[in-house]
Amino acid sequence: MKLNIAVLAGDGIGPEVTAQSIKVLNAIAETYSHSFEFREALVGAIAIDKTGNPLPEETLDICENSDAVLFGAIGDPKYDNDPSAKVRPEQGLLRLRKSLGLFTNIRPVKAYPTLIDKSPLKESIISGTDFTIYRELTGGIYFGDKKLNDAGTVASDLCKYSEKEIERIAHLAFKAARSRRKKLTLVDKANVLETSRLWRRVVSNVGKSYEDVELDYLFVDNAAMQIILNPKQFDVILTENMFGDIISDEASVIGGSIGLLASASIGNENALFEPIHGSYPQAKGKDIANPIASILSAAMLLEHFGLKEEAQAINEAVEKSLSLNIVTTDLDPESAFGTQKIGDFIADYIVNAEDEVCINKENINFGQSTII
Repeated sequence: MKLNIAVLAGDGIGPEVTAQSIKVLNAIAETYSHSFEFREALVGAIAIDKTGNPLPEETLDICENSDAVLFGAIGDPKYDNDPSAKVRPEQGLLRLRKSLGLFTNIRPVKAYPTLIDKSPLKESIISGTDFTIYRELTGGIYFGDKKLNDAGTVASDLCKYSEKEIERIAHLAFKAARSRRKKLTLVDKANVLETSRLWRRVVSNVGKSYEDVELDYLFVDNAAMQIILNPKQFDVILTENMFGDIISDEASVIGGSIGLLASASIGNENALFEPIHGSYPQAKGKDIANPIASILSAAMLLEHFGLKEEAQAINEAVEKSLSLNIVTTDLDPESAFGTQKIGDFIADYIVNAEDEVCINKENINFGQSTII
């Protein structure tokens, strides 16, 4: 298969972790006889610095003419610490989602057996956790009308949803649940919000077409608590934009590091794949950022195009890396492995998996062959 992939590495650690995803995708292309062409473009703070625009028209054009987008991260302290800034990096990502029609964000949450002890939660609570969050991505309060009075003392943000917006993501979430453990949980605040009551009505109606899928409901405050108390109860979680943003970051602690969580943002015609972590500017250029979330996002990209065997090869290589404790310092403070070495190992494992006999960690540190 030939794929044209737009690469928007962005800010902070974005370029470092994205480089490892490209390295792994090239290993897949070599092993499985595919052709992946990458075209880089600016987004976020670096785009503002160079063009004054967080999403230049050239970048949008490249994305619209690619099969998929591989995204890094956006954000910079000079904007993050200045709430009065009129042009901000995140505006580029929001506009990109809207322009490409990326209305569904998919975030898998999994507790890896070899990392159970890295989580702040008890093993008995998180062992066996495996659920996916379907977050609506182009509607709600983030995109609603925003007002500030002339004195700057009163502000408002409008949360707005239509039946159509809810229906299209609900169908995707039900189909995902049907292929998993056949349970879908709608997370809302229907006891207070009119938009949430609309979500309940629409999702309930859509659910009538998926009688084999169990549908239940949780208020978002209870859902946030249940994710910590009993995450194994969930299979597919469906929710609106802001609630999904919050609970997916909360769920990241289950695996022991936000550096493990990948995501896909999809629409009817376009798809974007990114780690859910931020730009982490404190780690920029230090070769300490965890690239696994970005690499797993690349696996989701492959699966999106039906390359399931190739995606599984990445997943297996990641699990091998974790099982051997070939990880960055967020997972093991004593680790000697950096961002690039993790990418090297996972890429080499994909290419040479059939020849594996044992792993020489010393060679990894010296940048030599990792599989002997």
